[in-house]
Amino acid sequence: MKKIGIILTASVLSIGMFSSATSAVSTVEEQLVAKVASTGEIVTKEDLLKKFRSTFPGIFDFVNASDFHMSSNTYPEDETTRYHLFFNKLQNGKDIHGSIGFYGEDFEIESFNYDPVSTPDALFPAKFSKEEAKKVATDFVKKFLKDGNYKLGEDYNDYYNYSKQILTRPISYSFSFNRMKDDVEIADQSVSVTVLGNGEIVGFSGSHITKSPTFEDVKKVNDRKEALEKVKGNLTAKLQYQVNTNYETGENDVKLVYVPDVLSINAITGEWFNGKEFVVEQPNKKKYVKVTETALPAKHNGITKEEAKKSAEKLLQVKSNKVKLSIQSVEEVKNSNGQEIFSVHYMYNYGNSGSGSTLEFDKKTGELLQYHNTQNGLLVEMDETKEEVTISKEEAIAQAVKYLKELVPSYLHEYAMPLEEGYHDETMGNYYITFPRIVNGVMVMGDQISVNIHKDGSLDNLNVVRPQIEEWPSLEGVISSKEAEDILNKALNIKMSYWKENQKKENKHYNLIYSPTFNETAFNVLEADSGNWINQYNMEVTPEVSHPTAAEELNYLIKAKVLTVNDPKTFNGDATVSRGEAIKIMMNSLTYIYETSIHRDSESIKQSYTNVDPKHASYQAIERAVEAGILKTDQKTFDLNSPITKEELAVWYIRALGLEQAAKQNNIFKNEFTDSKKVKVENTGYVVLAHSLGLVKAEKNQFNPTKEVTYADLAVSSIRLAYEIANKGRDFRYDY
Repeated sequence: MKKIGIILTASVLSIGMFSSATSAVSTVEEQLVAKVASTGEIVTKEDLLKKFRSTFPGIFDFVNASDFHMSSNTYPEDETTRYHLFFNKLQNGKDIHGSIGFYGEDFEIESFNYDPVSTPDALFPAKFSKEEAKKVATDFVKKFLKDGNYKLGEDYNDYYNYSKQILTRPISYSFSFNRMKDDVEIADQSVSVTVLGNGEIVGFSGSHITKSPTFEDVKKVNDRKEALEKVKGNLTAKLQYQVNTNYETGENDVKLVYVPDVLSINAITGEWFNGKEFVVEQPNKKKYVKVTETALPAKHNGITKEEAKKSAEKLLQVKSNKVKLSIQSVEEVKNSNGQEIFSVHYMYNYGNSGSGSTLEFDKKTGELLQYHNTQNGLLVEMDETKEEVTISKEEAIAQAVKYLKELVPSYLHEYAMPLEEGYHDETMGNYYITFPRIVNGVMVMGDQISVNIHKDGSLDNLNVVRPQIEEWPSLEGVISSKEAEDILNKALNIKMSYWKENQKKENKHYNLIYSPTFNETAFNVLEADSGNWINQYNMEVTPEVSHPTAAEELNYLIKAKVLTVNDPKTFNGDATVSRGEAIKIMMNSLTYIYETSIHRDSESIKQSYTNVDPKHASYQAIERAVEAGILKTDQKTFDLNSPITKEELAVWYIRALGLEQAAKQNNIFKNEFTDSKKVKVENTGYVVLAHSLGLVKAEKNQFNPTKEVTYADLAVSSIRLAYEIANKGRDFRYDY
């Protein structure tokens, strides 16, 4: 491994260096100059900036050289040095931050990005449409990426298309470009560009370009139809359970699906290609072999915090007298699967540095659920590794089973021996092994035990992904595998691209590969009971609704997942909104809200209203609104079902803007509405401010304070509120 010599200033030596080894990274902090031993070259911040400015002139011109800080790192599995420039800067009264990533001795630019600041032109409705942003991204690639020909990928999407997008954040578009050779895509050579709704480039990431590559001759490819028929002739349908977890609600969606089991082929030789290497024959379909045929007893019948700590100390035994183990804390929480666990936070301290991670134990069984061995990486850094004999794949699997029987015994009868080859990191000698869960004789996609075995046979990582499923879909009524194969074959096509075998760093040769696609995408599967196509990752198509005046606003809220509409045909934008629904929509538009109780101790969960407990659908939104001062707890209950009125909505909005103290000064506000007497005296300031800011408007000088708010009204006013908050008011971006 290359060594990086470091020249440190006195101030750095006095402060000490801290390196987080959760990612096993050796980090050089700011105020340093790095010296690469292989070349003797001194690398400075100015060197990196010079390369960046020459490559991307005009980008980050608003950041001075003095604003940038520098760091560098190497990964144990990759000897190449990476350099980082990052900044935090106050611009127009807003704190923004960004970074630039460099790779190798030539300072190849891996990425740059900065946190999108909220600008008027980038908020909805954005100044630039998706098509206009696409042109900006395309022009950027043509202007700056001179080394190669790039083509826009067909599957680009809005960045918030599949996740919630709060309205105070600017609209952002992401585009992917594939590098081409002879009009054929190079599979591992792509770049992505992120464009704000105001047309500003705020993000770029690219792949490392292989130097002096060689390519198979595209003129020598076999007939496409023959290749397609060969692939079709070897396609089979595999029945699986598919588990998708909604991490906002914590709910698991389980489906029985048929997935295609088929390999790619070399477009010239016709050899089968499994994504890593060429094989002469299509591999035989493996049958499931359980890790253990019968259930083993649990490791413990419940454990305490102290027992969890002792188990962690035993597992984390130090292998060097230069390293000291410190257990930082032991917390009793629930994980994302709803299991009660003990989360153990630990540190390895050595010299002036340290590294740490977290272990998780099942409280009921005392069995290990999450483990990451940071010590092996530290020993590499400290040059304290001993010459080891690298074990074979078979030995690694045997070691993995041994650790599972010792650390996770009670689950093993539900899991099968590895069905896939797994990944072998030849640089580090590590093996990455997966044990899939089997239910009703069917493999579960999204439920597995992952084990990483170090080259010396020690345990590197263990991860038990075990969603809590109450009821598994029945196998009765599913279409036959023959029917599924017929449907798959009709949708099957092949796409040619360049691939490197094994993706080894030293391998510079690209082969022409025909890869299967279904309905022109790689992510579609069949619903087993109906035979209908569904997206493997539940990437739903959001519904669109119609409305004479507020259709654009309503559909934006739906797409951003602020407003949920189950049936667009029956949705009525002019229907009144209940108080419970209104506060939920309002808080969804202002902050990210996760409806699970992940990592929350049950004793710390608050309940502000007696009729809204943690299981209620509006609980998280209401508690978030209470924390933000939008709702008051002067009443024991919260009336969820009565309609929200214009007057109450005005009060909520002004509180959200942080203007309540001003609004309480009723004597400084003139209520000149013709129906002024209908407004409660104590709410005069709120109503006048909300109207003057254009949030909740009067009509023909009548405010109509008791008028019930409709979905259309709420959509329009929510966007206006988000604009005010993003540009003048408070920041509700993150949940507490």
